[in-house]
Amino acid sequence: MTENNMKTLEELQNSSSKIVLAGGVFDIIHPGHINTLNAAKKLGDTLVVVVATDKTALKMKKRKPLHSAELRQELVSSLSMVDLCIIGDEDDIFKTVDLVKPQIIALGYDQTHQEKYITEGCRKINLDVTVARLESPRPETSSSLIQKEYGKDIHDL
Repeated sequence: MTENNMKTLEELQNSSSKIVLAGGVFDIIHPGHINTLNAAKKLGDTLVVVVATDKTALKMKKRKPLHSAELRQELVSSLSMVDLCIIGDEDDIFKTVDLVKPQIIALGYDQTHQEKYITEGCRKINLDVTVARLESPRPETSSSLIQKEYGKDIHDL
C-alpha cells in the first residue's frame, strides 16, 4: 500500500462515515462485479475494496490472473462507487481487515468465506463488524464462466 493510500485510509477512519469493506480478485471486471460493488456501497458511506494479491488470486481461481494486482487495483479504483482500493495481505485477510477497520464486510454471492469465520476472526482482533452476504442479480455472469467460454484464448485478447 502506498503512503498516499494510507493517508486516505486514515482520513476515512477519522471521519464519521460508515466503512464497508468488499474484496475479490477482480481480474475480469464484468456486470456481476458492478452490481455487487454497487450493492456493497449502499450498505454504508464509504466503500473500500481489497484486491487479492497475485498469489492469492492463483490459489482462489486455480489460474494465473490476467492482470497483476497493481493493474487490478488501478481498474477497481477507477470505478465510481469505489472510494479506496487496496491490495490485500498475502497470508492473513484479518491483517487487511484490521488495517481498514470497517463496520461492515460485504461478501459476494459466490465468495467462499463463511460469515461465522469472518465474524469470529474480527472478534479476535477486537473489531465489531456486520457481515452481509450480497445477492447477485446476474449469477450467470462470472469470471469463471467467461474464462470457460473463451478458454485460453482470453489471454490473447
